[in-house]
Amino acid sequence: MKTEVFEPRIVAFCCHYCAYSSADLAGVMRIQYPPNVRIIRTPCTGRLETEYFMKALENGADGVLVAGCLEGGCHFVEGNLCAKRRVNYTRDLLEEIGIEKERLRMVNISAAMARPLADTITDMVETIRKLGPNPLRKSELRTPNSELRNPRPETTAKSENGKNLQAVGSHTAQ
Repeated sequence: MKTEVFEPRIVAFCCHYCAYSSADLAGVMRIQYPPNVRIIRTPCTGRLETEYFMKALENGADGVLVAGCLEGGCHFVEGNLCAKRRVNYTRDLLEEIGIEKERLRMVNISAAMARPLADTITDMVETIRKLGPNPLRKSELRTPNSELRNPRPETTAKSENGKNLQAVGSHTAQ
């Protein structure tokens, strides 16, 4: 019997000016990091609310990484400082409800720091791998090597002549 290795899913909210540019630079420089991360470009990490972090975890992410500008170097003056406060607040909230606060992390990265970003992503994946799957994740929504799926089950029925009939709301083609 083949045992499945847990591969965590990480959602990374990256600042457009610094961290996203750093991820782009990592690609240009062919610096490899685990493919477990899904990068979401944001205008500024200061625009992120605590609900975004919680919703990512609720929707099946095993970890959330927030990558903003270096402190004092935010293009929106104090956006990354607001994000830092929100991340720390959410980490405390996670701990209160019994979820490891290590599932949420914030780092400050400049546009030229491709190697440190790749190292941070690698470290985050290893940390989450040690923690195991997110306890909020619904196991029926994910299978190995797949994206998050539609939670509605697809049902089919047979008509009198034996052809498959699709239920209303199902998204597969016949």
